[in-house]
Amino acid sequence: MRIEARVYPHPWSLALFVSELALRSARAYYVAKVDGEVVGYAGLMLTGDEAHVTNIAVAPDWQRHHIATRLLLTLAHTALEREATGLTLEVRVGNLGAQALYRQFGMSPVGIRRNYYAETNEDALLMTVSSIETPSYARRLAEIEAALPGSTIVEPAARW
Repeated sequence: MRIEARVYPHPWSLALFVSELALRSARAYYVAKVDGEVVGYAGLMLTGDEAHVTNIAVAPDWQRHHIATRLLLTLAHTALEREATGLTLEVRVGNLGAQALYRQFGMSPVGIRRNYYAETNEDALLMTVSSIETPSYARRLAEIEAALPGSTIVEPAARW
């Protein structure tokens, strides 16, 4: 909740997080830790063969330390384990850093959601990648993972 309040102008409530965590068959949430400190988190919603990233957040002091990359790798692997074939998300049109990260994962813009972020009336860019179950996508994930420095631990949020 501390990270949520620092990175989003309209943070999710504790009740919303608790309700999301309770939907174990259709959701997956993870926390990233450095030396035991939670520095980020991410969530995934699974519907049929589609996986949708619900959120990725990293504490401001830990941004640009590959935490979001590790979290997104974990979400992609979870999507594959749950037999998803595609991965989607919305990102603020002005968040070019996040868009660059998502492009590394093969995501491409497929549309705009007008005024998606109600608190700022900012549009969201809808990004997606399909065929994540292919050997070429597995190679992409392996290359991203091999390039990561450090020792961030990502674990299921339910353990935390």
